[in-house]
Amino acid sequence: MAAEQDPEGRAAARPLLTDLYQATMALGYWRAGRAQEAAEFELFFRRCPFGGAFALAAGLRDCVRFLRAFRLRDAGSSRPRARPAPRPAIATAHHGLSPPDVQFLASVLPPDTEPAFFEHLRALDCSGVTVPLLQVSGPLLVVQLLETPLLCLVSYASLIATNAARLRLIAGPEKRLLEMGLRRAQGPDGGLTASTYSYLGGFDGSSNVLAGQLRGVPVAGTLAHSFVTSFSGAEVPPDPMLAPAAGQGPRVDLAACVEVWLERVCAHLGLGAQEPHPGERAAFVAYALAFPRAFQGLLDTYSVRRSGLPNFLAVALALEELGYQAVGVRLDSGDLLQQAQEVRGVFRRAAAQFQVPWLASVPIAVSNNIDEEELARLAQKGSEVDLIGIGTSVVTCPRQPSLGCVYKLVAVGGQPRMKLTEDPEKQTLPGSKAAFRLLGADGSLLLDVLQLAEEPPPQAGQELRLWPRGARESCTVRPAHVEPLLRLWVQQGQLCEPLPSLAESRAFAQLSLSRLSPAHRRLEQPEQYQVGVGPTPSPRPLCSLPPQPPLAPPCPPCRSRCLRSYRPW
Repeated sequence: MAAEQDPEGRAAARPLLTDLYQATMALGYWRAGRAQEAAEFELFFRRCPFGGAFALAAGLRDCVRFLRAFRLRDAGSSRPRARPAPRPAIATAHHGLSPPDVQFLASVLPPDTEPAFFEHLRALDCSGVTVPLLQVSGPLLVVQLLETPLLCLVSYASLIATNAARLRLIAGPEKRLLEMGLRRAQGPDGGLTASTYSYLGGFDGSSNVLAGQLRGVPVAGTLAHSFVTSFSGAEVPPDPMLAPAAGQGPRVDLAACVEVWLERVCAHLGLGAQEPHPGERAAFVAYALAFPRAFQGLLDTYSVRRSGLPNFLAVALALEELGYQAVGVRLDSGDLLQQAQEVRGVFRRAAAQFQVPWLASVPIAVSNNIDEEELARLAQKGSEVDLIGIGTSVVTCPRQPSLGCVYKLVAVGGQPRMKLTEDPEKQTLPGSKAAFRLLGADGSLLLDVLQLAEEPPPQAGQELRLWPRGARESCTVRPAHVEPLLRLWVQQGQLCEPLPSLAESRAFAQLSLSRLSPAHRRLEQPEQYQVGVGPTPSPRPLCSLPPQPPLAPPCPPCRSRCLRSYRPW
């Protein structure tokens, strides 16, 4: 999976997508003789986003690609004394970096930094790094350098996936959701990430062509108002003739056929034949000639009732004579729910009037700054909306623009490490961890268990004594099934098993969400998912887990056998 041979790999994060203090700490480790010391970090977040009780963990594929391609490049072994000038792209073809990585780092570190440190950087890769999602262990210097890029790759991806999952829960399983926020996204990389992980979170596709090319996201799109307004009606198609869909029979002048149908449609709707905008009609004809099997109409450029609908029906019925079926219409302004109901009524009456049954069920798509409240309205029973395009509200996550992931050291040289700080919420839990999910006999989720890695794993049918979050007393549970939650993906720089495809990850995410109880999936004031600490023979709780899982529980220094939170998804 060399990045040079893999288009998706070339789009991955680069080694210098990091904070400068990672490099300064690397130099400090090296000078202290600790660069190769075994260390373990854990990546987690403290609160589930959007006030909910779940989060979808995303970004595994990006992290693995980054780790496998991680290598600091440079143009030579000499150390510059000043910030280098940009180099031609050919000089940095390995990873598309300019100036080369090591050379640039040398320009921003102290000028008396020993050349041997840069020789050490040149030899770095992630062959000694092990990654179960997401614990990272390996040489201290290397795993420290990975902090910022891994946080960058996981945080936004997980936030987007969780936001998309919320929107899918609001929309319900029947409505189709299309992500169309590229023009509103936080730059090209943010746009690609949003398109990718909104699909993982439950959207049906995206308007982003690059997400389709690089990530396999289903893409969809039709036309904008600019296409419609670019036509005046005076344009003459270079070839207005269209062959029947079956491929047999004479070609027909589609534009002329549309004009004939327009008279009949306007009479049926009680409109004058001069009312529908001729430019809009010319645009629809041009689009139908280009896409006779996928004709869609954008109805609200001028007037839905007096122009968009009659023009669409005239073109759709002309196509129907040739054996084609229009595939949809879109509304992009006004009261979308009410307009969709009115449009559906017109379609049903026209289907009966002109004896074209499929016309009654032409899909209706809507867009226009749709947020959670409007989505709930569009998804209500009796809505005639079939497809909902969402842009800003999915890619910018306005309810919570950041997930707040952190990456903390938990062990060095096999010994636990802990951060105390003056803020109890920022205290970390030392030692290497394991996490398990306990299930009932019917497959229902009971709770998750966090414990030290060296402790024996819980067993199905075994009675376990645990301390649920926030509890002062322990409880007992006897699970019918136990699932380990951490999986080893990268060891010694190699994949331990094939990465799932995006479609497979999407299916797994939706299955995982479906296993949550309705009380946990509830978006407002949900019941918090239980996380227990243990099992352990200790007669008292090791620590009190806070209200929102997966959250790192405060841990007083006198209790060394305590655990970090783990993201359920």
